[in-house]
Amino acid sequence: MSKRVDLVFRTVGERTSQVALELAREAIQPDNEYVIDNVMPFSKAVNEQLQIDHKADTVVYVDADCLILENMRPFLEWSDAPYTDCYVQDRFRGRIHCGVHITRSDVVQEMRDVAPPAGDLAYVLRPESRLRNLAMRRLRANKAFKGFKILHDYHQSHKSIFEKYALRELRSRTPNQRARLEGAMRDWNGEADFKVARSAIQHASECVDPNACPDTVAEYIENLPNLAREEVPKLGLPNQEAFHVDHIGHPFEHGHRPKVFGLGLSRTGTRSLTAALHVLGWDTVHYPTDPRTLQDLMRGDGDFHLLNHFDGLT
Repeated sequence: MSKRVDLVFRTVGERTSQVALELAREAIQPDNEYVIDNVMPFSKAVNEQLQIDHKADTVVYVDADCLILENMRPFLEWSDAPYTDCYVQDRFRGRIHCGVHITRSDVVQEMRDVAPPAGDLAYVLRPESRLRNLAMRRLRANKAFKGFKILHDYHQSHKSIFEKYALRELRSRTPNQRARLEGAMRDWNGEADFKVARSAIQHASECVDPNACPDTVAEYIENLPNLAREEVPKLGLPNQEAFHVDHIGHPFEHGHRPKVFGLGLSRTGTRSLTAALHVLGWDTVHYPTDPRTLQDLMRGDGDFHLLNHFDGLT
């Protein structure tokens, strides 16, 4: 293998932590491994991970609530994208991009050099994403997306779910984000996981004013572990057994997938088409401009090298 790849695994005691780490090792085959263990709040964990002196070409950040069920190393060897956000199958929200972040070393370095913005609600709610966006803007780099067979937020403890979905409510206070959350909630049934999530959303909604300042929001987020310990027992749910890899089963079995192509002039919706295809499970590359794709196009036989790793082009 020609590229050096580092794994940074983040855990705050998730029920799936040990199995998730073992699966990440198998899927990524890292040259070096670092574990950020029980560092809270997340902004502090992000600061700690950015102090790591990486010698790798690529750093893959993996959260302990992600169960990776696919060999990612061939893609890691092939891709030179500055940053690739991974589409996963989420227990509560369907197919979304989160939890596993493939980051080129120059982006990591730039994130380290970005000063955390003071009094910035976007940083309070999503510290890693905010720093990365600022770094990418400095580098004039674009984000890519790629789906993998990854389960996210499956088999989590009720305490973890409460913390996650109280935070999710705070992150869903724009019209678009609120519509996404409410749309996902319409598909929730009466299972225990969803009862906990609903309770957490209600708690955050009632306890944090929509116009709360960033410091107040940050204080609530920092106190979420204590709030979860207080609130979850009130729901009267049965205790959860220890998690084992056999509980995962085979969630990603499907047959042959056809390739998809979308063609259109500027401002005819190809970017929206690409986003929709991602949500439906087809990972397409939008507007590729690399020299090799140009060579593939000029050759005229339809054998695009990108189709070795993606489901289509737009």
